[in-house]
Amino acid sequence: MWGSVVPTYILLSKLTSEGRKTIRAKPDRLKEVNKELEAWGAKVLKQYSLLGPYDFLNIVEAPNNDVITRVSIELGARGTIELMSMPAMEIEDFLKMINNRKRKKLDNH
Repeated sequence: MWGSVVPTYILLSKLTSEGRKTIRAKPDRLKEVNKELEAWGAKVLKQYSLLGPYDFLNIVEAPNNDVITRVSIELGARGTIELMSMPAMEIEDFLKMINNRKRKKLDNH
């Protein structure tokens, strides 16, 4: 995607009422889900509990969008969580991309 670096994704999630019941009864379920993500080819780098419109923020590495799509579908199909998945790029990589585009545009004129 952006060189040889493994792509990073931000997953924002909201628990459904069923998901809140599950977390209350079995809080360690969160760590079990992280292991499932690894089995699907993704790796949770950081995980945060949030206050506000979302319950959790996860920073995840995955080789491509297909893996994150599978994660979203598999987890969402359970009915315990709603996910928003977004690709993320480190600022340094973003600046390199912008500067490369500027150089290419200048070279073409």
